[in-house]
Amino acid sequence: MANLYNLLQKIHQKPGVYIGSPSVSSLYLFLCGYGFSRQEQGLELTAEEQEFEQFQTWVQQRFKITTSVSWAKIILLHSADERAGFELFFKLLAEFVNEQRPQQEIKVQLAKVGFDLEGVT
Repeated sequence: MANLYNLLQKIHQKPGVYIGSPSVSSLYLFLCGYGFSRQEQGLELTAEEQEFEQFQTWVQQRFKITTSVSWAKIILLHSADERAGFELFFKLLAEFVNEQRPQQEIKVQLAKVGFDLEGVT
């Protein structure tokens, strides 16, 4: 089975296959279903899934949001439309993962699944 970040990269490359169109809201709902399905099957969280659980808090801190609103809504608020939000999600994800892991480890992992690290601080 593909890991979470590999699955996300596949969605980024071909959103129509997985979520219909490049939409941050559709991506959010897909990931909610993904998590629900794994929970219903009694599967333990992978290391990537555990790491991704912190994405919500990270996005709230990144945009200085203190209210309880989903990361998708926060991203959409800072985007022109759903498509721009979809692209911003992947930029933020790369930045998030970069902060969560040692620099070398992250470059190797993201390169494996095709993320472009150019310009990520």
